[in-house]
Amino acid sequence: MKIAPANIQVIGSEVAIAWNDGTETYVPLEKLRLLCPCATCSGEPDAMGRVYKPKVSYNAATSFQMRTWGLVGGYAWQPTWQDGHSTGLYTFDYLRRMDSL
Repeated sequence: MKIAPANIQVIGSEVAIAWNDGTETYVPLEKLRLLCPCATCSGEPDAMGRVYKPKVSYNAATSFQMRTWGLVGGYAWQPTWQDGHSTGLYTFDYLRRMDSL
């Protein structure tokens, strides 16, 4: 069985994910944003494979508040934050590992 969320809810300051295998994951919104996997937040490799991570600044009032979210295909979850940032695609495997990050 391929792991996938059965239900995702934003509850207060965290995201609650019920998985199709019966387990649950709870991730604080701030942690989700700080671990955003997009190239703007996490960097991207150059031709030599070196990853340059850009300096990202956050606004405490808007950067860690979620406006909306949606599923992308059958493999990822994409939040839109109150500050307008929306380019992070969190694969289901990445979300599942959030407890250990």
